[in-house]
Amino acid sequence: MRLGPHHSHPYQSRKAALAGLVAVLLPVFFPGLFRPLGRASPSMFSEWNAPKPRHLPLLKAAIQRQIPFRQQLDLWSPLPDQGWKPCIGSPTDDPPLSGKSLGYIQVFLDGGLNQQRMGICDAVAVAKILNSTLVIPHLEVNPVWQDTSSFSDIFDVDHFISVLEGDISIVKELPGKYSWSTREYYATGIRDTRIKMAPVHASANWYLENVLPILQRFGIAAISPFSHRLTFNNLPPNIQRLRCKVNFEALAFVPHIRKLAETLVSHLRYPVTESQAMGNLHVKDGREEMRNQGSGKFAVLHLRFDKDMAAHSACDFGGGKAERMALAKYRQVIWQGRVVNSQFTNEELRNQGRCPLTPEQIGLLLAALGFSNSTRLYLASHKVYGGESRISTLRKLFPLMEDKKSLSSTEERAKVKGKASLLAAVDYYVSMQSDVFISASPGNMHNAVLGHRAFLNLKTIRPNMALLGQLFLNKSMEWLDFQRAVIEGHKNRQGHIRLRKEKQSIYTYPAPDCMCQA
Repeated sequence: MRLGPHHSHPYQSRKAALAGLVAVLLPVFFPGLFRPLGRASPSMFSEWNAPKPRHLPLLKAAIQRQIPFRQQLDLWSPLPDQGWKPCIGSPTDDPPLSGKSLGYIQVFLDGGLNQQRMGICDAVAVAKILNSTLVIPHLEVNPVWQDTSSFSDIFDVDHFISVLEGDISIVKELPGKYSWSTREYYATGIRDTRIKMAPVHASANWYLENVLPILQRFGIAAISPFSHRLTFNNLPPNIQRLRCKVNFEALAFVPHIRKLAETLVSHLRYPVTESQAMGNLHVKDGREEMRNQGSGKFAVLHLRFDKDMAAHSACDFGGGKAERMALAKYRQVIWQGRVVNSQFTNEELRNQGRCPLTPEQIGLLLAALGFSNSTRLYLASHKVYGGESRISTLRKLFPLMEDKKSLSSTEERAKVKGKASLLAAVDYYVSMQSDVFISASPGNMHNAVLGHRAFLNLKTIRPNMALLGQLFLNKSMEWLDFQRAVIEGHKNRQGHIRLRKEKQSIYTYPAPDCMCQA
């Protein structure tokens, strides 16, 4: 039989069908293979297809919201004096700094910027406990963000040493006789000077019993890994205050990070309208005029919604089968399926408040709390899972939302480009300057900024995750009911001092260890 131009052999038809099936399935199981570098390219079966709004009735009502003046006034008002003040100065009964150090302490810090920040504070405390000299900590390369930035790339080393001068001895690098003690040296074999078995939240006595003998024998001890390796309980008051002194006073970002962050803050507080920018009034002069009239207010939203977190939460975010399979694959590859949450249903996880808020959900929360569509909102975030299409719903609610790219030039961002830790440092600085800070989900950045702002009595809204999980499961809830429930559920979650409980972090809850009643 002779086949015409529009016919094919049965074998070729089956082959074409199989090829079509492979073309459909491959992007589902291996979505990264079909995405150009640097940009998500959605297809019909891609995890990067942003889902439709999951709370459309609430969203429509929120876009048209009218916020009473009184509600906005209360929302933007500073926190009243709560009867607590920072209290980290060294009292007269603190043990004086010994003239002779017992040796050198090296630490190798895992995690992202804020986890490393807490590790630095712990390292100073351990050095004080052991009456030793601290070597400027080594920052490991984070496997997720792949940032090779060193301590001196992020923090002002001279300021760090100067602030802690009367508390401990610190050196920028080891003397020549110990120059062999490097990260590479410890990576090539078992070494007598390396401590690998430091337990999580180890006591002061553990360090005295296990690390001090190594210091006395070799003159140096390297602790790796060093993350969450010092307890928050049963430590002398002077050690607790020292940790806060490091966190809130000694750790200052390098000048170019502060300069960029100040530029962003200036643009947020003194925005120049398009007509001013296009007219005879220079942009700089326009901002100067607004400074004389008084600054504007802005809020920072830390939108922690990256793929790593979305996968680890094991929640459903509305992206359909492709997204669920992609996140399940990610969990399998990164954690070999060892994610406790994956044994629960999506409804159970949301009822327990274990699901990170999506951009749509955090936008609805902010709108219900009283943030209007004229709010200047700074988005502190690295990579949002789903990209700009996932953020678009949030942008509809807050059209004046800004980020690093919208507020600065390519030249101004050149020194931080592609460096996750430096970008996080800029976001941290801007967050500390904002009138209100909100984090979409708990995490190291959330905890660090929450504690720092509590220390300075600044307004910080903590989302009630369990309440919101239950509200968002109710598909029939109307806007006014949602708004009332949100306002009632967040009355006491806007920066009110909470005293640290046993085992809680001193960096998240600085009172009463590092604060005094006024």
